[in-house]
Amino acid sequence: MGTSGRPVAVVAGTDEVLGSDPAYERLLTGAERRRADAFLTAGGRADFVAAHVLVRLCAARVLGRPADSLVLEQHCPGCGSGEHGRPALAGLPQVYVSLSHTAGVVAAAAGRAPVGVDVERGTLPDSVRGAAGRVLSPAELAAMREHADGDAYFLRQWVRKECLVKLGRTTLGGLAAVDLSALPVGAGSGPERLSRHGDLYVLDRTDARRDAVATVVSTARPRFGPVAATLTGPRRPGSPKVRRT
Repeated sequence: MGTSGRPVAVVAGTDEVLGSDPAYERLLTGAERRRADAFLTAGGRADFVAAHVLVRLCAARVLGRPADSLVLEQHCPGCGSGEHGRPALAGLPQVYVSLSHTAGVVAAAAGRAPVGVDVERGTLPDSVRGAAGRVLSPAELAAMREHADGDAYFLRQWVRKECLVKLGRTTLGGLAAVDLSALPVGAGSGPERLSRHGDLYVLDRTDARRDAVATVVSTARPRFGPVAATLTGPRRPGSPKVRRT
């Protein structure tokens, strides 16, 4: 195995991921291609594809095997569709994966413990500000009003709660019932901060270079891995190595 199996997450630019391999779409399944082709904009399609490529690269790094040997599946327990739902690796139920994408930035995570990752751009869209009452608990709403940067507070709690949804710990309709007000929000000693919420590790990252805010949550202690090493990860013997400039 390429690493200890601890969940590893990576945040990267969409162009970084797609530029790492000119034949990246060969990794996608037919279902993924259909979903990608349904996007109305080229940017949205690129973000979707990049996230689905990156999650394979993260899993390849954890497993120490080529990304093109991994098949990503999604299954919705509600409607039974294989076109959406929580992602998983075919034939590898002991490996957990998660992915996220926003405009121009993607994130993915993989490990041998349940894991959820989410990323958003650092600038909060006006359309999202009005969602605070549906997303935050009463204690969080009070903390947001007192915080020096209310938008930053809301955005951090938003990505954390998105991770909890992906872990199956809550639903989109139940976000306000989850209270994360005890977790720190704001500048720490560096770009990352690790907290605990019950049995979960909550690792926050602020990526100023990509104007992104990301969080990875897991039952095991996660880490953010290096972008370059992930994008040039395990390859099949004899396969060409991607040059990075």
